[in-house]
Amino acid sequence: MKKINPQKTDRILIRAANWVGDAIMSTPMLRAVRRNFPNAEIFILAKPWVAPVFEHSPDVDHILIYDKAGRHGGPWGIPRLCRELRRYRFDLAVLVQNAFEAALIAWLAGIPNRLGYDTDGRSPLLTHAVPMRPHLKKRHQIDYYLGILQGVSLPSFGREMTLAVPASERKGAEALLNRCGTTGADGIIGINPGAAFGSAKRWFPERYAELCIRLRKNRPGLPVVVFGGPGEEALGETICRKVGDGCVSLCGRTTLREAVALIDRCRLFVTNDSGLMHVAAALDIPQVAVFGPTNHTTTSPASRNAHMVWTPTPCSPCMKPECPLGHHRCMKAVTADLVCGVAEKILNHP
Repeated sequence: MKKINPQKTDRILIRAANWVGDAIMSTPMLRAVRRNFPNAEIFILAKPWVAPVFEHSPDVDHILIYDKAGRHGGPWGIPRLCRELRRYRFDLAVLVQNAFEAALIAWLAGIPNRLGYDTDGRSPLLTHAVPMRPHLKKRHQIDYYLGILQGVSLPSFGREMTLAVPASERKGAEALLNRCGTTGADGIIGINPGAAFGSAKRWFPERYAELCIRLRKNRPGLPVVVFGGPGEEALGETICRKVGDGCVSLCGRTTLREAVALIDRCRLFVTNDSGLMHVAAALDIPQVAVFGPTNHTTTSPASRNAHMVWTPTPCSPCMKPECPLGHHRCMKAVTADLVCGVAEKILNHP
């Protein structure tokens, strides 16, 4: 495969993954792009809900929004986006996203070098199509993304994920906690009971509540903050009612950047397999991650402070958004005792 010349690469467009967790797991690849092309100006094209991941990143110079629900929607949306991209005169497109559309946009935007996996029948649109070998799908997502660059003999520079939290956002998190009636001066316990793509990945709210009650019994000064996105407000309030004093729900009340800054204050973060799980991993926050129907081999939280809890069952991982058998056995097998035991060890031995 023809090599890409860094000396002739002044502007790079990286098409980001579409989900927060995937975007965070791609940050080691972004660092490798920066190191391999130290003189290039790096732009990232991302959906609105993913773009905040890249704010303050040392490896991204500019963030461009792919607003498919707005100006880039409808039959003329992609042509409009491509006209906008053409103005930048990019030399190279690196496609983290695997869809045919990502390659089509890079091709229509007139980007001369287009690098990505040869998935979704898009090889004719790529100048540098990296073969999708079966073993790649079994690797952790971090290594999967680094494999794009390795396919054109570009080295990686570590697997550590990066997520910047500036001082201004830390102060904002402190102010937000104060408005909720708690300072969190000694840290907080964060729980994240929600998850995208259906109910299968969600550990049960009553078990989260039981966990919080038990953890706070010997730590009454350590508040619990429930994290969650829009549509999960009722879930957060249900848990808070069961836990009682010292528990506040911020479900649907924070931006992604605010959630990142709050997680950065956690002494412990307990979560389902979700985007915020990877936020905690990137920040190296002690966490317990509950797995059931998803594959912990490929999407585990890549942090020395992450502890995964799962119980092997014959039907797991099924990778389904809803339990196809209706019994949620893989999640029911993860008891509050099991998670509490791991959480207690973390809190007792910081």
